Amino acid sequence: MLKKKILKALNDQINAEMYSSYLYLAMEAYFQSISLKGFAAWMRVQVQEELMHGMKFYDFVNERGGKVTLEAIAKPETSWNSPLAVFEAVLKHEEHVTSLINDLVDLAIGEKDHATNNFLQWFVSEQVEEEASAGEIVEKLKLIKGDTSGLFMVDAELGKRVFTMPAPTA
Repeated sequence: MLKKKILKALNDQINAEMYSSYLYLAMEAYFQSISLKGFAAWMRVQVQEELMHGMKFYDFVNERGGKVTLEAIAKPETSWNSPLAVFEAVLKHEEHVTSLINDLVDLAIGEKDHATNNFLQWFVSEQVEEEASAGEIVEKLKLIKGDTSGLFMVDAELGKRVFTMPAPTA
């Protein structure tokens, strides 16, 4: 059984993951509106990943005998000045999510909830990947400095990303 503090924090994280999905959907819409289909496709994969993350938390709460409590999802930003501005926002958001995951780990350790701590380790590793991926794209966009041919090359590269459901964890 989950302690009240842990249950509330996990429910808050479900909301945060759903917000992330919603934010990336808004970013996809932005890229669709400026005809950067590869960037939009990358964001669609990100939308799916964040939904899956939220569902992992949802399933975990249920497996531990907790009650999932869904709250309203905040409205995300919907416009940006450039693809670079979008990915700088992605990186900043992923750094924020990392801090949320770290806070959950600290709480689980403090509450001596070893099962939750174990569950969260997947997310700790995932956040390293998320930040690295966003950071790499930020650096590429900085390198091309608005060169449209470079932008279209990055667009083509990002369009190759596909969603792969991770293997179930034990």
